[in-house]
Amino acid sequence: MALAAKPYLQRITALFGAEVDWDSHPYNVPAVQALESIDFHADVTFFIGENGAGKSTVLEAIALALGFSLDGGNFNVSRLNSAQEQAPLVRALRLQKSFKFPQDRYFLRAETFHHVASFLDAANDRTSSSKASLHTRSHGEAFMDVMLGRLTGKGLYLLDEPEAALSPNRQLAALRLIHQLVQDQSQFIIATHSPILLAYPNAKILLFDDTGITEVAYEDTEHYAITRDFLNHYPRRLAQLFAPE
Repeated sequence: MALAAKPYLQRITALFGAEVDWDSHPYNVPAVQALESIDFHADVTFFIGENGAGKSTVLEAIALALGFSLDGGNFNVSRLNSAQEQAPLVRALRLQKSFKFPQDRYFLRAETFHHVASFLDAANDRTSSSKASLHTRSHGEAFMDVMLGRLTGKGLYLLDEPEAALSPNRQLAALRLIHQLVQDQSQFIIATHSPILLAYPNAKILLFDDTGITEVAYEDTEHYAITRDFLNHYPRRLAQLFAPE
């Protein structure tokens, strides 16, 4: 029987040294304090949780451990880094990879996409006024252009809150693209708040909260429950939200 080509990244393990200051960020985040190991799905693993729960912090540390820049991009963008210092969590991470290397790798971040777009324009000798420039398009259009043009398959892809740049319709398009790339032997690790993206079939969903990191089913996430409840009962929910205290 042929050996599976995925997952490229099988597991991370956190080995915290005695020098760690548990009162400083990010070590004072409960999910980071509870981090021992994470086993990744061969197709898609989601990190979810409230803002500040640690999901993007852990994803950033994984990206740095893999050789990416904090700003994102592929390994050609590794020299671009607008952060003044690396995420300290990376020093504690140990990666367990498969025997096969991905042919393509990309770290896509909505938060720092402007820096990467400028780098790509400069690398391709495009001025900001050029029709081909990523800066002549909306944030969402440029983001989708990168996803469509830069993610080529048989790859390991890290996405940090990609829905921040995408309309609901484009989130559906991104979901279709993710599926096409998964079918082409790709693996995704995605930090997200999007109930649309979270619907990807059979994905592993890890909830970061005050109790640590827990695997949950899609329909048990707040993202699904709150969105469904609001859409089904929005007049009542608006009345409750706007009621005087």
